[in-house]
Amino acid sequence: MSEPTSQAAVGADQQDATATTRGLDTRTTEHGEAKVQTVTQTYATTVEDLWEAVTSAERLPRWFLPVSGDLRVGGTYQLEGNAGGTIETCEAPHRFTATWEFGGQVTWIAVTLSPAGAGARLELEHTAVIDESNPEQQEFWAQFGPGATGVGWDLALMGLGAHVATGATMDPAASEAWSVSPEGVAYISECSRLWGEASIADGTPRDQAEAAAARTTAFYTGQPDPTAPQDGAQPEA
Repeated sequence: MSEPTSQAAVGADQQDATATTRGLDTRTTEHGEAKVQTVTQTYATTVEDLWEAVTSAERLPRWFLPVSGDLRVGGTYQLEGNAGGTIETCEAPHRFTATWEFGGQVTWIAVTLSPAGAGARLELEHTAVIDESNPEQQEFWAQFGPGATGVGWDLALMGLGAHVATGATMDPAASEAWSVSPEGVAYISECSRLWGEASIADGTPRDQAEAAAARTTAFYTGQPDPTAPQDGAQPEA
C-alpha cells in the first residue's frame, strides 16, 4: 500500500485552481427551483479507473472519507463525519446520482464520467432547492454563497487527483496542516474567488459575492472574517 500523502505533495498542475471549471446557475429542476453548482475536472487516467476511485468503498477513504452502507441503487451510504443519503441511479462506469443529506438539509449530487482525450473527465453537479421559507438556509447562502460547498469539493477533487496520479493515500492531518500553509491559503483563496465569480455570473451583486467569498476563505483557513466589524467599530446604519 502506498504511503499517506497530503495536498502539499500534489503537483503544481493539480494545485492550479483554474484547472477546474466551476459553474452556478439557478434553474427549475425536478425538485423545484434550485441552485445548481457544477464542477468539472479532467484526470490522467481511464474512465474505468476513475469510476472505481469515486465509487469503491476501498478507494474512497484513500482520497476522501471512509464510507459505509449498501453501495447500490436504492441503498443508503454514510460518509464518516459528513453527509449520507440514498443512491438513486447508477450507470456504471459513467454516471450515478444520490441524495446528499447533511445538517438536516437534503440536496442532490450527480457524478458523470466521460473520456477526455487520453484522460477522463469528471463532472459533479450539486443541486440545492431554494427554500425561501427556510431563513437558516437563506442566511447561510447569503453569508457564504456557493463557496461553502464549492471549496469543499475543490479540496476533495484535488485529493482525488493526487490519488489517481500517484496511488497515494491522503493523510487527513497533513492535509489540514496544508490548508493553513501559504500554499494552501493561496489555493483556497483563489477557489473562493472563482466561486464568487460564478455567483456574480448567476446574478449576485459583486459586492455581496466578494464578501461571501472572503468569508468562505476565512472559514476554510481558520483566519478572522475580514468582513466582520472590527473591535470598537459600529455597523453602518
